[in-house]
Amino acid sequence: MKLSVKQKGVIKGMATAMMLVAVIISASIYFDPFSTSFVGYIKGEGGSSIESRFVMFGFSLILPTLTIIVSIGRLAKFRFLSAEDIDGSGLTKGSKQAILLQSILQNTLEQFVIAVAVYSAWCLLMPITWLSAIPFCSLLFVIGRVLFFKGYKDGAASRALGFALTFYSTALLFLILIIYQLLKVLS
Repeated sequence: MKLSVKQKGVIKGMATAMMLVAVIISASIYFDPFSTSFVGYIKGEGGSSIESRFVMFGFSLILPTLTIIVSIGRLAKFRFLSAEDIDGSGLTKGSKQAILLQSILQNTLEQFVIAVAVYSAWCLLMPITWLSAIPFCSLLFVIGRVLFFKGYKDGAASRALGFALTFYSTALLFLILIIYQLLKVLS
């Protein structure tokens, strides 16, 4: 099967993202730059293990939540300024730009739901010294969304890196979580 130029572009973006995500997650676990002492420092106290886990979870939701707010804001602003789209997608077919912005919002919301579930499971179930992976994945999430936003209108190859940074940072965490928990149960 011969791949099209677009398919090759998507593979390139996905492979680049997977390598970046694997390196960043591995390094964050190994070096643990956001140790529990850092979390305690943010709170102004030492804090318990469970408090540190919740603080890390809370901080890690800030950037992904920002992407949802920005996505909603972009669509709302566009609809407000468009006589054709001001009534919303439930009452109109929507212009090409409104449909594009709605698609970006929908994809961002889907990614956000997955990220929240995985971040919460990671923060509660994984070793406390591995929590540094979460803020790095949160940062990858927002960088991925920005690249996805910027490349969306230019097609699949242009948005592939952004999509993959967002998705793989969460999916790889989930895979590591599942493997770790299975090994824990089997040992």
